[in-house]
Amino acid sequence: MPKLSVIGAGTMGTGIAQVAATAGWDVIVNDTNSDILEKSSASLVKVMDRLVEKVKIDQATADKILGRIDFTEDQQYFENSDLVIEAIVENLEIKQKVFKAVEEIVREDTIIASNTSSLSLASIGSALKDPSRFVGIHFFNPAPLMPLVEIIPAVQTAEETTKQAKDWVDSWKKLTVLAKDTPGFIVNRVARPFYGESLRMYEEGVADFATIDWAMKELGGFRMGPFELMDFIGNDINYTVTETVFASFFYDPRYRPSFTQKRMAEAGFLGRKSGRGYYSYTEGAEKPEPTKDSKLGQAILDRTLAMLINEAADALFLNIASKEDIDTAMTKGVNYPKGLLKWADEKGIDWCVEKMDALYDEYREDRYRCSPLLRRIKAEGKTFY
Repeated sequence: MPKLSVIGAGTMGTGIAQVAATAGWDVIVNDTNSDILEKSSASLVKVMDRLVEKVKIDQATADKILGRIDFTEDQQYFENSDLVIEAIVENLEIKQKVFKAVEEIVREDTIIASNTSSLSLASIGSALKDPSRFVGIHFFNPAPLMPLVEIIPAVQTAEETTKQAKDWVDSWKKLTVLAKDTPGFIVNRVARPFYGESLRMYEEGVADFATIDWAMKELGGFRMGPFELMDFIGNDINYTVTETVFASFFYDPRYRPSFTQKRMAEAGFLGRKSGRGYYSYTEGAEKPEPTKDSKLGQAILDRTLAMLINEAADALFLNIASKEDIDTAMTKGVNYPKGLLKWADEKGIDWCVEKMDALYDEYREDRYRCSPLLRRIKAEGKTFY
């Protein structure tokens, strides 16, 4: 079996180690902080105990999985690794520094990967002497439970590197999609309107948090409403991703962050982890009741859905990924009830174009420009599938 080294023993790094060890790989988990390494080891023992309790695996299997994982502060142990995945802080300079050091230790044929969710892979890979062996392997949190992994080659990445990385992650029983090295890749790009348009409607006074969440769940079939989801992710994290994507797209108004979310993050109202976000999570706190007005709810859903479909269509138009991979990414990466391009076919391409044009006519903002691909498909009388 090949060997994996994971840099960063936080939640994501620990999760990736669990996935690979479960698939039979020997894994080294590395961190500069011994306390974090101890926490990582303890959390994996807890996870295995829980899986045994739930009769998902037996004790012998749990012991084997844990026996395949070693924890160390010393990167010299990377020398026999076939694959190294970095899962540390989203800071370009720090990542580049780490990869320069790793390249000096590992074999010439070792594949070096980053789990970045928002940084340019071309920029990270530029620090390497041989960037052809560098690739993006982006897991979703929690890595053991979320089936989707985005594989992102940088412009320097060799084809065989991409193929090998994809084959390995597929062998870990993950569902892989290929994405172009552009801001947010597939999921974090296409999902922006789910948050952004909901925040915009709240700011305009269309509806409150609870009503918008109700509309998206009850009428749209989404598992969580946008405000519940932002509270779950953390307003600091969600805001930072939006801000990063906005800046990376040369300040395209489609990705403009919200002052509401910025103020929440600044106030420390981060969501569940801080006890307060759009909702209160203190003991005994009651969730506000939504306004269950079906006409209002449908208007909220239609506006958000049109924006999501438009974003998915534009990702396809710009060859970010295939239509199948875009739809798979959104259903398996963020649990959307349907693939957005399939949903577009169901709603009707005419409906999608008319909704976007109506929004543009009302606001006269470039944020609401309709994707050229939707217009083209409408003109040709075609559908995505």
